Amino acid sequence: MDVTQLRCFLAAADELHFGRAAQSLGMLPASFGRQIRILEDQLGAKLFLRTTRSVCLTGAGAAILDDVRRLVEQTDALKDKVRDIRKAEAPVLRVGAIDSAATGLMPRLLQFFREEHPGIEVQLVEHKTINLLPKLLSGSLDIAFCRPPETRNPRLHFRTLFFESAVVALPADHPLAGRTELAVADLADAPLIVPDRRSRPHSHDLTIRMFLEAGLTARIAQVAEEKHTIVSLVATGTGLAIVPRWTARIAVAGVRFIPLAIPEGAGRSRLILAAAWTRGTRDARRDALLDTLDRHLEDIEDSA
Repeated sequence: MDVTQLRCFLAAADELHFGRAAQSLGMLPASFGRQIRILEDQLGAKLFLRTTRSVCLTGAGAAILDDVRRLVEQTDALKDKVRDIRKAEAPVLRVGAIDSAATGLMPRLLQFFREEHPGIEVQLVEHKTINLLPKLLSGSLDIAFCRPPETRNPRLHFRTLFFESAVVALPADHPLAGRTELAVADLADAPLIVPDRRSRPHSHDLTIRMFLEAGLTARIAQVAEEKHTIVSLVATGTGLAIVPRWTARIAVAGVRFIPLAIPEGAGRSRLILAAAWTRGTRDARRDALLDTLDRHLEDIEDSA
């Protein structure tokens, strides 16, 4: 067995719901369930009783719960100790960012940061939120700029920075391409390209929620995972796409990006960008980056 399986066991025991437990660890439900099955096979005992309506611990699961919790806490303490030693030896700040943050936030933030702290090396890792959060928990990242999940792992601290506005990506020769602003109602009959919800739930739900709030149904023509792919599909005429504003910095010939009007009070129809890091950890380099961000956030936010 490994600590990932033990963390899955604890999450399931705390939530008594496999879906919420998987989300709290930033895992796909199928992968989460597989880890539980592997642990049960290795121990030779069922740890949970599951029905269509409920999840509960078996006698064996309840018997090992406190022991597993202590093991995971000891593992975390050991990782924290080694992480602190490694950070003291290597002046490198490891930063994760989702694609729109890597395109929009990081270039300006790192420019300010290098001017103020030229002695700190920054390693930037671009990935989806679902991949960045486990890297924070394992200690392979010091901070990440991402979308906070609905169910948040208590070991992670999330600090909201701002809401990222949305734009519509459409072919340059589209009848709406000459507009200076669009409303969701303007897209009522348009075929849409949306992100895969399994890997990009925030961006996927943004489009669906906007249409529901407008009393409309989104007409999905294509599902794609990467924003570069989505914008390229827009260029071919496959459909239109609602994307974060910073996506407009992806240069694809034949695509226009037009601001999308958001009705007042529709804050949930905007994408939160947050900074996330592991609770209880001390890191002077991370704090220096956050300090730089605080002092320049207004300038950076104006471009979001």
